[in-house]
Amino acid sequence: MEDKELSVKIINSIDVSKKNLLGLSKNELKTIFSDNNLPKFRADQIWYWIYRSGTIDFDLMTNISKDLRTELSNKFYIWRPEISSVQKSDDGTIKWLLKLSDGNEIETVWIPDGERGTLCISSQVGCTLTCKFCHTGTQRLVRNLSSAEIVGQVMLAMDEIKDWPSASENRLLTSIVLMGMGEPLYNYDNVKKAINIIMDHSGISLSRRKITLSTSGIVPEIQKCGEELGVNLAISLHATNDTLRNELVPINKKYDIKQLLDAVRSYATISNSRRVTWEYVMLKGVNDTIEDAKSLVNLIKGIPSKINLIPFNEWPCSPYECSTSQNIKNFAKIVMKAGYASPIRTPRGRDVMAACGQLKSLSLRLKKQERKNLVVT
Repeated sequence: MEDKELSVKIINSIDVSKKNLLGLSKNELKTIFSDNNLPKFRADQIWYWIYRSGTIDFDLMTNISKDLRTELSNKFYIWRPEISSVQKSDDGTIKWLLKLSDGNEIETVWIPDGERGTLCISSQVGCTLTCKFCHTGTQRLVRNLSSAEIVGQVMLAMDEIKDWPSASENRLLTSIVLMGMGEPLYNYDNVKKAINIIMDHSGISLSRRKITLSTSGIVPEIQKCGEELGVNLAISLHATNDTLRNELVPINKKYDIKQLLDAVRSYATISNSRRVTWEYVMLKGVNDTIEDAKSLVNLIKGIPSKINLIPFNEWPCSPYECSTSQNIKNFAKIVMKAGYASPIRTPRGRDVMAACGQLKSLSLRLKKQERKNLVVT
């Protein structure tokens, strides 16, 4: 079936006369109930069922009368993404390919760590940026995700790992990182709404200190993010001079390193001097020398920081190789000697292309492979 036909089929399966309640702010939900002559307190009840119990079927909301449940079913629905495929890594990492209501697909990754775990979520279908070392950057931007599609990834993961707050006191999902497909700050309004829903104490209730937003450096939005959200900030840096960063992270041509550093200093002040994380992917012969390490230390001097060294995760036809283990260790020693925590990120999910920088819709990869096979035959 062609993509267009698939999209039409999926859209037609949803009654467009009904409104999806997922991804709305609590005030928006109350306004909708008021506009439909429903008591506002019912909105609080629905919110609890959706975000505290993961319930999407009105008939299961037992503290609401049967007549009202029927009325709600006639006017509204609660949607979340569907699983197209699941890939499980030997290290326990799980990658879900999720289908959206228009037929587009995104990837979401669950990274367990004992009795806790991190969920890596996407903010766009594809990516608006073209970072040279990132597989997602080779997939064109299709569109931004809605707040419902962002929150829906979290809800689906909580379904799969059976981790709803109402059912368990010991949470498995302990942190969320916006490090999946897309640039979160180019979809700021929807990301902001989704994060506020995730943090709400009467629902999923995840602390802002357990949420990390990673950006390649969209300078105008960084201060706004600090003032309005105050979540942990991670900067996808990867180079210490504009010449190299222009090549690796092309958005640097618009917002150079000096502008980025000024914005990050402001963010650290707004967020009560919590440490900013600098993400630095280790590329063999490109940015992994002792001199590069010293330049990095000098560059971020005075900013409360942690440096996250990321061994490059290779992908088909990638233009780079991972630095040697020894070079990474030598780099880390320089950073640690300067007083910065510099954990070397342990790659997770490499065998299923779920590691940092490897995400790209599986369906697109398969379609490209099919086209190649047709040409060969």
